[in-house]
Amino acid sequence: MIRGNENISVPDYLPAEELRQLQFSRLQAIVRRAYDRVPLFHQRMQERGLTPHSIARIEDIAHLPFSVKADLRDTYPFGLFASAMEDIVRLHASSGTTGKPIVVAYTQEDVNVWTSVIARTLAACGCHRGDIVQNSYGYGLFTGGLGLHYGAEALGATVIPMSGGNTERQIMLMKDFGVTAICCTPSYFVHLVERAAAMGIDVRNLPLRTGIFGAEPWSDAMRRQIELTGGIKAYDIYGLSEIVGPGVGIECPCQNGLHIFEDHFYPEIVDPQTCQPLPDGAEGELVLTTLSKQAMPMIRYRTRDITAIIPQPCLCGRTIRRIRRIGRRSDDMIIIRGVNVFPSQIEAALLAVSPSLLHYQIHLTREGGLDQMQVNVELTGDLFSDEVRAVEELAARIDRSIESALGLRVGVRLVEPHSIQRSEGKAKRVFDNRQLPA
Repeated sequence: MIRGNENISVPDYLPAEELRQLQFSRLQAIVRRAYDRVPLFHQRMQERGLTPHSIARIEDIAHLPFSVKADLRDTYPFGLFASAMEDIVRLHASSGTTGKPIVVAYTQEDVNVWTSVIARTLAACGCHRGDIVQNSYGYGLFTGGLGLHYGAEALGATVIPMSGGNTERQIMLMKDFGVTAICCTPSYFVHLVERAAAMGIDVRNLPLRTGIFGAEPWSDAMRRQIELTGGIKAYDIYGLSEIVGPGVGIECPCQNGLHIFEDHFYPEIVDPQTCQPLPDGAEGELVLTTLSKQAMPMIRYRTRDITAIIPQPCLCGRTIRRIRRIGRRSDDMIIIRGVNVFPSQIEAALLAVSPSLLHYQIHLTREGGLDQMQVNVELTGDLFSDEVRAVEELAARIDRSIESALGLRVGVRLVEPHSIQRSEGKAKRVFDNRQLPA
């Protein structure tokens, strides 16, 4: 346990029986609240012949109806609220680039819970009072910025509310204030390290020791490269706005799966096709139920994230369960000539060739009724060469690595250093230009 964080992290170490009893009592209360106050949930319970009295043990959660992202859009703006507007203290929303945005609401009690799980998140990463946390997640309607902000303050850390962008200014503040922890997307941290090097600053010589990275899938290979070039320990954080925002789960120093704060978020794994529950250890879709959220309870929310619950106890001593790192989503899957492809497979294949091949784009087209995939791979200075033969050999190695990972031949195009646009938030990897039937 981290010095000074004993009280904050106590719920992480509850005896299993005590945790299950807490989950059960909270599940009963939240089902009653949703049944009484959310018409859509009430209707779906009735269709299944269920009432809140049907929940007699924690396993009965499997009888409850699922909720999905479309429910939030279809009931926009207030349809899933379980609290009166005078009790809502904050709203967050998705970008809403297509159609209505997804809006989530919080009571003060919800914000307090969110703050507490973020404090536990940071404590699990070794952060404590006295740390200086540069928060480079976006503020505003996006949950990342404000979510991390209040939890870091509750921990007693100093927060620099930097938000995204202004990369050179970010580096200046990191250096001048001796930032010890940073929160951002992993792809943006890679960009920060590159820009710092161009400014003559080696990030490894700064006091920075911890990175909390999320909001986009990233691989263990990218983690190793981040830790090597940044001189830090890189932690994977998990969350989604529909549930609370960041802080649903976090890695501990063992870096072997993410602990879910399951006193507030109950995890299940289901078969994504049949929706039947799967046992611990089996891979499937993560389903989450908010056990304490007052403003907008989410019952059995289908996250579309593919993972598994790790059945073995963690060496860190926490009793809250872990899920395997999420490298893919059921709705991220690309089907190319009948083959299921995930962007994370491409990333792993590139980093297997060279740890510096961190920047890539996947372009999809359809020619003559046949799907085509081209992977644009940005060369770094150490790999860039004027010799045609050297470039061809590298392209061939990348080609073989991707074919081995996918069982599919794709086009590979090597592009010059810094020619792929950097993202200040989530990196856009896939550009699908196929004219697919609706």
